[in-house]
This record gives sequence, C-alpha cells and structure tokens, in this order.
Amino acid sequence: MNSAFENKLNGMLYSLLSWDQLAAFWTRLDTDAAWYLYAVGEAVPTQPASSEQVKTFVREIDLLLRRDHDESYCGIVYADDVNQPTFVKIYDPNNLGVSCGSSKVAILPGWVMSQVPPVDLKPLVVPASRKRWWQSLVGAQ
Repeated sequence: MNSAFENKLNGMLYSLLSWDQLAAFWTRLDTDAAWYLYAVGEAVPTQPASSEQVKTFVREIDLLLRRDHDESYCGIVYADDVNQPTFVKIYDPNNLGVSCGSSKVAILPGWVMSQVPPVDLKPLVVPASRKRWWQSLVGAQ
C-alpha cells in the first residue's frame, strides 16, 4: 500500500513549461504552509520547514534551475495544483535521464516540496554536486 506521499509523487501533476510560468508559480506558493523540503538521497525530513527556510529554498532552487537547465523552457517542475500547490516535484537538470518515459528506469526528482510527510525514495545515485548544494543550503539556515 502506497503512502499519501507516494500517491502524490506518482499521481497527476502539472508541468510548469515556461520560465514565466515558474516565476508566477513561486509567487502563488504559500511559504507559510507546512512544507517538508526533501532533497532526495538526503535524510527524510521529519518536521516541516520554517517559512524562512521555504523562502530560501525557493529562491535558491530557482537560481539553480535557471543556471543549470540552460534551455528556453522550464518543464522540470511539476505541481499537483499550479494555483494552490500542496506538492511540488523538481527534477535535477543534471540528472534528467530519458524524459519521454521509454526507459525502464524511473528517474526520481532531485527535490520534493510536500505538505504531507515524505518517505525515503532511495535513489540509486545522488550527484556529489547536489549533495554539496543541499548541505550549503541547509547549513546556511
């Protein structure tokens, strides 16, 4: 039986295709809501992040995505609701794998923002650069 988190992770999500859509999305995200910030491959958070931690994460992940996903489109951020999200799945632009779904290996997101407690997704590999990025982010808070 899947957890509520796994149901959200594997359920219907909507892509933020353009950078303008992503920018507008971040402004609608309620940073005061009880968000769990999960860097897949790191320890699963047991408590929601503070509003300040969420604001910092949103600012820094936006910078990372725009820097590392050097495309004219976004398309690697997905939400359960683009107006009032409770679940956001963010793929690592340096670990996209086969995006069309033809691969037998499911590519896990790099980060998840969730209002339901996350479960350990047990990735096969976590890039060292992402571990350092996450540690610098959480160490700064």
